[in-house]
Amino acid sequence: MESLQTIKQRFGIIGNNNQLNVALQKAMRVAPTDISVLVTGESGVGKEVIPKIIHNLSHRKHAKYIAVNCGAIPEGTIDSELFGHEKGSFTGASQSRNGYFEVADGGTIFLDEVGELPLTTQVRLLRVLENGEFLKVGSSKVQKTDVRIVAATNQDMFQAIQKGKFREDLYYRLSTVEIHLPPLRDRNDDIHLLFRKFASDFAMKYNMPTIRLDDDAVEALVSNQWKGNIRQLRNLTEQISVLEQNRNITGAVLRSYLPDYNQNLPAVVSQKKSEGDFANEREILYKILFDMRNDITDLKKLTRELLNEEVPNKPQKKTQLLIDKIYGKNEDRDDNHPLEIISKEEQEKFEPNPELVSFDDAETVEETVSLQEKEVEMIKQSLERNKGKRKLAAKELGISERTLYRKINQYNL
Repeated sequence: MESLQTIKQRFGIIGNNNQLNVALQKAMRVAPTDISVLVTGESGVGKEVIPKIIHNLSHRKHAKYIAVNCGAIPEGTIDSELFGHEKGSFTGASQSRNGYFEVADGGTIFLDEVGELPLTTQVRLLRVLENGEFLKVGSSKVQKTDVRIVAATNQDMFQAIQKGKFREDLYYRLSTVEIHLPPLRDRNDDIHLLFRKFASDFAMKYNMPTIRLDDDAVEALVSNQWKGNIRQLRNLTEQISVLEQNRNITGAVLRSYLPDYNQNLPAVVSQKKSEGDFANEREILYKILFDMRNDITDLKKLTRELLNEEVPNKPQKKTQLLIDKIYGKNEDRDDNHPLEIISKEEQEKFEPNPELVSFDDAETVEETVSLQEKEVEMIKQSLERNKGKRKLAAKELGISERTLYRKINQYNL
């Protein structure tokens, strides 16, 4: 077996970080087998080098190696790309086509961004992993393939499983061995080494002197967050190599190319924690609303019982009669409007105003002017007195604002 240093030189890997070395050693050990491997890590950390190492150190190294970016293929054509299709199986299928699993028989397929696969394609992939069988699109003939699958993703797979975006059984079949590559910010000692390698490469590419960093620039380089990881570092090195005439780069010059992550921006929490907090808040809110509804129902029941008691208070009996006439009797009243019950204080404030309603006697409701007309006139007068402000009018009438809205719509006021 080749040494770790030989592998680094062979595949152009720069760095001596312990986490990086562990990942490379795992790739070297698993390469001679046919075990499925899942490579994880942030975007830009160089996950694509691991499947190349695995393929080239395996017994499949003389067969085909195909890398597929699952996130770059449209959902409607990805099944055809991976498994092939028969002529006439869909619009535009003018001839049969072999998919990657058929073409790479005996070799290795690297599925980059495997978390982007549609659920229907995940079912097909699971069948390949379990027994090496697949069906072309539009065909009923089962075909066999002997392919080693190495997948990679920058997603949180457990979160994707919880959301129903990725099959749990497929995840465990893909991740027989999981290899994690660390982000660049965790490889402080490797950052300057990588910069020097990129600077040398671009100097040869563009036929110009190599750029160099002073001590202040090196400190600025290492202390940067590098959210884009190695890809971001490479792009920045190329940009400076092309634009700067002075090949000795100071800290001030380097910082002018670095994004400012130290602005006073809102704090960002992890997506998992954020969604969990929102879910808890929703549950609490639903419980509060449910409890409020139960409390209002109990309050209505208690109020009706008090109103139905025989109390030698004539004005209260008149008020109850008016409530029953306008809004229906207790058993018929709509429970969806819990605020239609008039409190005792509102009754006392409501009763003495002769401009609103007259309580001469309970039997006088069958006068020449109907009760509905009186109610309409009463609402109009209240709205006029309060200059159209419904909230104040509702308070004066002793009813809820919601009920007043309903009455206004009912009578087209």
